[in-house]
Amino acid sequence: MMLNTKLFIAFLIGFTALCSAQIETYTYKRIVSEVNDEWHKITLPNAVFEKMNSNFSDLRIYGVTAKNDTIEAPYLLRILSEKVVHNSIAFDIINKTKSDDGYYFTFQLNAEDAINQIDLNFNDQNFDWKVVLQGSQNQQEWFTILEDYRILSLKNATTDFKFTKLTFPKVKYRFFRVLVKSEQQPKLQSAQLSKHIISGGSIINHTIKNIETTDNKEDRSTAINLELQQPVSMSNLSVSIGDTFDYYRPIKIEYRSDSISTEKGLKYQYRTITNGILNSLETNNFKFSNTIAKHIKITIFNGDNQALSIDGISVKGFEYQLIVRFTEPADYTFVYGNTLAKQPNYDINRFAAKIPKNLNALKLEAEEVISKKEASKVKPLFENNYWLWGIIIVVILFLGGFTLKMLKKD
Repeated sequence: MMLNTKLFIAFLIGFTALCSAQIETYTYKRIVSEVNDEWHKITLPNAVFEKMNSNFSDLRIYGVTAKNDTIEAPYLLRILSEKVVHNSIAFDIINKTKSDDGYYFTFQLNAEDAINQIDLNFNDQNFDWKVVLQGSQNQQEWFTILEDYRILSLKNATTDFKFTKLTFPKVKYRFFRVLVKSEQQPKLQSAQLSKHIISGGSIINHTIKNIETTDNKEDRSTAINLELQQPVSMSNLSVSIGDTFDYYRPIKIEYRSDSISTEKGLKYQYRTITNGILNSLETNNFKFSNTIAKHIKITIFNGDNQALSIDGISVKGFEYQLIVRFTEPADYTFVYGNTLAKQPNYDINRFAAKIPKNLNALKLEAEEVISKKEASKVKPLFENNYWLWGIIIVVILFLGGFTLKMLKKD
């Protein structure tokens, strides 16, 4: 019995030492303040993204109990992105008529429901039309929803672009009709009436430290280099154009992924985040997968057109949260910065539905660098050179005396 107790105590001491050693494998830490409940939420500061692994594998929360035991608090990582719901509404096309103003297409909903989008699909190519959208409950009295709304199609050897989506505030009518102001009859192939709702999400506006714009006449493009305040997670970039004329320009958004040292200095490598079309018909807001970066490169391909006037650029991203479960009182610390750390596997990831909805937020204190214990150096047997010379002299005298003694015998 005594032996088992000693082994158990030795195990606890060894386990505590192992956990402490684990913490030392990380580079940075932040004290977690005011833990007073089983469940809490923690917002990741932007400064963490630069120093953690890109796959979030090195985030840990350790606690030290009153008995000096080290424990690990499990967490669930959440990205507070927007929730998008797109519901198509059933309808019938009941009329296709013509008047002096143009061509009408009337839609009847099969059930009363609110909509805020209509997608029109035409077989026609290369058109530029104005449309009017109206709604009615009885087809006797019509109310205007959109007026002189522009739809467009461009198709040639280098361009294939369509903008035929009608977007408007949510309305509820039994009948909708679209007037297309065209001299020739549009060939409407299909349409989609829908309710498009974007809800929730917590968006962070990221600070842009520096912007450099260069117009390249050789490849007829405009390059915009952005430097953010620090590496952050971004998922949205908007470009505001000051020009009032119509424009249609391909655009490429990249981030700096690496650099190579050359004789002429550093050469930067970039990876494409997304491609799109910068145009005068809609808001130039580009959404993409969450990407961690500090330097962004935007290329606008002008072709034979003059460069556009850039009024402003904004970069946004979603908030990242840790939902943490604390099982016992302890002094907790959030650690990160370990390239060898593997993704943790916690039980709470399988029971996310049972996590309480309303959680108190915890505060992370200022970042600290974790001090490392220096490996003890093996000291040389003789640190002073005089000891070494003394031993050499003694050995020489001994060998000399022994040699003389052997010569006398001979």
